[in-house]
Amino acid sequence: MIDLSEPVIGIYFGVVGAILGAVLGSFLNCFAWRIAHDEKITKGRSHCPHCGHVLQPWELIPVVSWIIQGGKCRSCKTKISPRYLIAELFLAGMFVWTIFTDGITIRCLRDLIFLCVLFTISLVDLEIYIIPNPSHFVSLGAFALALPFIDGGWWPNLRDGLIGAALLGGGVLLISLVMNKIMKKATLGGGDVKLLFVCGMYLGPMKGLFGLVTACIIGIAFNYIGNAVGRKKNEEDPAYIPFGPAISMGMYVMLLIGEPLVNMYMSLYK
Repeated sequence: MIDLSEPVIGIYFGVVGAILGAVLGSFLNCFAWRIAHDEKITKGRSHCPHCGHVLQPWELIPVVSWIIQGGKCRSCKTKISPRYLIAELFLAGMFVWTIFTDGITIRCLRDLIFLCVLFTISLVDLEIYIIPNPSHFVSLGAFALALPFIDGGWWPNLRDGLIGAALLGGGVLLISLVMNKIMKKATLGGGDVKLLFVCGMYLGPMKGLFGLVTACIIGIAFNYIGNAVGRKKNEEDPAYIPFGPAISMGMYVMLLIGEPLVNMYMSLYK
């Protein structure tokens, strides 16, 4: 296994990971935008959503192009959402974190694929409040293909994954059905339940529960910020904040650091 603690090797893979994350952040942002606006993925080149200006290669350099152009379209001078810059920097950082947590392994590749899926569906959910179903097949496919190469053996990992999926997906579905009856309205979308099922496969039961708690905390924070922004704009009905991004963030963080937290928690009962 490659030793990332060696300075030169660590810097090399850190830089490569950051560049790859930024490039994929740019691509997946565009990918998510096209899904949300029902535009074919294979149709045409990247373009300004306001004037239709086809972007040239030098306008597609992650992070750099946005900064050089001052966050504006070179053609129509319309402001480009900082979402693009934030998304590229965020995924770059997450790629580096994942690489240094998992090492250069099959597990790392699996987790990076899962990260890209979570990143994409979060952007789509933020825009149209829908989590695309096909995304789950990509996550589950990566999970299945990596099983023989993950420490612990394929069967224990699959068993824990199935238990985690049943606990998170099935348990939350049951709770939401009860809450729907009590409150007489939908309390959780079907897309969120499916996402929790897939996250349970990756995290297993214990880390999955920690991830669910983390997701709820992040969701509450997102909702509070959304309401605060709405009140500042004097909006009577602040924008609805979808739960998908909170689930994605909370679960992925626990996927990376959940093991020591679970061990620490379990040690309290010894």
